[in-house]
Amino acid sequence: MHSFLSIKSNFNYFISQPHQPFFLMGIFWAVVNMLIFFLGYKGIISLQYNITSFHVYSIIFIVFSHFFLGFLLTTFPRFCMTQPIPQAVYTKIFILYEVGSLLFVSGSLISLLLTIFGIFIIILGHILSIIKFRNIYLVGNSPDKTDSFWLLVANTAGVISHILFFLGMILYNINSVIQNLTIGIGVYLYLIFLTFVVAQRMIPFFSHVTVNKTKNFILIVFLLLIVKTFTFSFELKLLDIIITLILAIFLTREFLRWKLPIFTSPAILWVLHLGLFWLPAGLFIDAISTLAEFWLETSFMFAGMHLITIGFITTILIGFGTRVTLGHSGQVPHADKISITLFWLTEVVVLVRFFYSLGMGLGLNLFWLFDIAAVLWIILFTSWGIKFGPTLYKGK
Repeated sequence: MHSFLSIKSNFNYFISQPHQPFFLMGIFWAVVNMLIFFLGYKGIISLQYNITSFHVYSIIFIVFSHFFLGFLLTTFPRFCMTQPIPQAVYTKIFILYEVGSLLFVSGSLISLLLTIFGIFIIILGHILSIIKFRNIYLVGNSPDKTDSFWLLVANTAGVISHILFFLGMILYNINSVIQNLTIGIGVYLYLIFLTFVVAQRMIPFFSHVTVNKTKNFILIVFLLLIVKTFTFSFELKLLDIIITLILAIFLTREFLRWKLPIFTSPAILWVLHLGLFWLPAGLFIDAISTLAEFWLETSFMFAGMHLITIGFITTILIGFGTRVTLGHSGQVPHADKISITLFWLTEVVVLVRFFYSLGMGLGLNLFWLFDIAAVLWIILFTSWGIKFGPTLYKGK
């Protein structure tokens, strides 16, 4: 009886705040989906469809989306100055995502139809979350809802990419431009832009720095990312290089203007500063690698895209996730030695994955780096789960 009451008490705590179930299952799916992708890429198991499609969808719409929802379902009402989202609402979204994710993953191994049905259920959860965010935005009392507006835009771009991916799975063979457009919108206008909007708001706030941002700062970045998505989708490499460099230079100049205390901050902050500067750094390297692809007539396996998604998004994710988990469990947002090790491990994953792409583009026999990158990713999220899983499930 005591054991049952303890489990019930822990579960009630687990679903008491939206970030807890979404973060914990985000960790779980990060490990499971990378393991399946690794085994499929090595030919150890076979999937019901293209392994790249599995990887793209699972990372964008399952793994990262879990963390996005965990953060936004918690903080979006605060941004708009409204009441917290009722537990019944975010629990419904959570259930849709877990049922859909389970069907997607199991269907990938046994039935394409099951996978498509899983994607449909996750889309319902995605749309439901956007409807809730929109309602909060409309009734919010915040005098400045600029950031909230752009978060809605990013999520809308995400659901557009999500629906395009769903249609692509149904049709199976679709135009390569549509495939690239689906990935481009999902990565640049959803993942990167949403992370950027959150980072540009919260990192100066956490750093206790008042910044005077360039007028229409977010709008300029969004428009440049739209062009970037277009040049990526239609493989307009020279124009893509120019736009990417413009965006990288613009962001570097802006971030340096903020004068963040990069070298004097505690670890819980410097990891966020590091993640922030990974965005322009990744864009610079993306431009250089695209130029090299054009010049050498080779492929660097989306080196720049992986630098941004792992370097920028995953570093920010690990940093914010650690801070939110500690802060919302009543603990001081302080990174201990284990947390700092996880921060550095994230950067190792970034570099190993980049050198794998570099080796592939140069025709070097560095296939073993893929194995290391995948294993390190699994170790990173498994370790993060062991470290913070109990806190997310039952508190400090």
